[in-house]
Amino acid sequence: MTGRQKEDLQGINLLGNQNVQYDFSYNPGVLESFENKHPYRDYFVKFNCPEFTSLCPITSQPDFATIYISYIPEINMVESKSLKLYLFSFRNHGDFHEDCMNIILNDLIKLMDPRYIEVWGKFTPRGGISIDPYTNYGKPGTKYEEMANHRMMNHDMYPETINNR
Repeated sequence: MTGRQKEDLQGINLLGNQNVQYDFSYNPGVLESFENKHPYRDYFVKFNCPEFTSLCPITSQPDFATIYISYIPEINMVESKSLKLYLFSFRNHGDFHEDCMNIILNDLIKLMDPRYIEVWGKFTPRGGISIDPYTNYGKPGTKYEEMANHRMMNHDMYPETINNR
């Protein structure tokens, strides 16, 4: 097998660009995708994003989280640098934790149309409470829809031990 050719990467403009502009307000337009070279196989791609920040819409205080994004691609995949810049664009965005996770899920579905995707935010405590919203999606009418339903019902059956917050 050979590597990707330049023509395979049309539309990828941010990777390697040293003059990247960081958008300080929510911007889904920064997301870029590329073609999945293995659409015949199910496999997971997982992103761990430990530096997510957004703002409380009431107090404007910052909220910090690790965001976990896992998906099974169909034809398109999200380019990781564009995902980083997209998540950074939430820095001054005022929304509740649950809204942010659903917005991220919706934007990634629109970009990629994946077979399956889940977004899980693990927010650090503020006011003595942490919030960990989880959302997912499986392509309707497929086994991935069944998978999403199963994962939703069972996603936190065995919660992890939290020792870093």
